Amino acid sequence: MPAQHPFMAKLDAGKHYWCSCGKSGNAPFCDGSHGKDHPGPVEFALETAQEVALCNCGKTQNRPFCDGCHTKS
Repeated sequence: MPAQHPFMAKLDAGKHYWCSCGKSGNAPFCDGSHGKDHPGPVEFALETAQEVALCNCGKTQNRPFCDGCHTKS
């Protein structure tokens, strides 16, 4: 069952890869576990180091960032 709260992370500037398949052992970040038969990661870049709220439930419409969907029924 997916977590029902965002994953808070302090990330450096640069590219990051959010897991979109749910198979990563390093969730919410991609570790390559998706293989060729599953969706690949969502690449996102930050221009400055900052704290972000990454989606943990998979329902966000603003991938990879949490948009509060986990609070709606």
